[in-house]
Amino acid sequence: MSMIRPCIDLHQGKVKQIVGGTLKDEGAGPKENFVSDQSAADFAAMYRRDNLLGGHVIQLGPGNFDAACDALAAWPNGLQVGGGISVENAVSWLEAGASHVIVTSWLFNDEGQLLENRLKELEREVGRERIVLDLSCRKTKSGWTVAMNRWQTLTNIDITAMTLDTLAEYCDEYLVHAADVEGLCGGIDAELVKVLGSWAGVPMTYAGGVATMDDVKLIENSSDGKVDVTVGSALDIFGGKGVKYDEIVAWNRKRL
Repeated sequence: MSMIRPCIDLHQGKVKQIVGGTLKDEGAGPKENFVSDQSAADFAAMYRRDNLLGGHVIQLGPGNFDAACDALAAWPNGLQVGGGISVENAVSWLEAGASHVIVTSWLFNDEGQLLENRLKELEREVGRERIVLDLSCRKTKSGWTVAMNRWQTLTNIDITAMTLDTLAEYCDEYLVHAADVEGLCGGIDAELVKVLGSWAGVPMTYAGGVATMDDVKLIENSSDGKVDVTVGSALDIFGGKGVKYDEIVAWNRKRL
């Protein structure tokens, strides 16, 4: 059964919802769907109260260290953390209270080529059971290609059964944002969900485009319940109108 996993997206120290394709190093800032007055720790405490398991804190760029640490302190071992993770800081994030570290960009060189030695190094440092690989991707001619550097740079890794089989040796879970539909509330990438659901391996969480609970049901049905989901900009606690927070709490309680 597909569970709904909570999220805390941090940008410049604040909890925000951002359109996925608008995070760039230069030019105008990202398009913001929502900026919260509540702290990251407030959201973490709420998720803890309602037993929303397996969620993540994502740092979108610099300036989020303190807010991320506060969220982890509010629910020790209850949230994963991503954004700027490397072998140099992974242990410190786990010691700060993260259940897992989420890693993408550090595993690739500037040209987007996977550095398998880094993946092995991280696995030796913290153990595969504490690693989540972020395989967030964009639609390409070859299917879906993993994107790094805040989804600006395409890598040499496509989402295939072979890729999922190979990388699963080094991680406990996968996190997959469909970057092209992230933050748009215009519907999920159903084809990608089917591809993910056709693979049987480590747990996977999909994010991107959820507009209503019908999309959540579609993910559960399309993946045969193998793929979990994160709801962002459509959620009322993030200023959305399509999904109520109470609905996701009720959904998970029925499936625990």
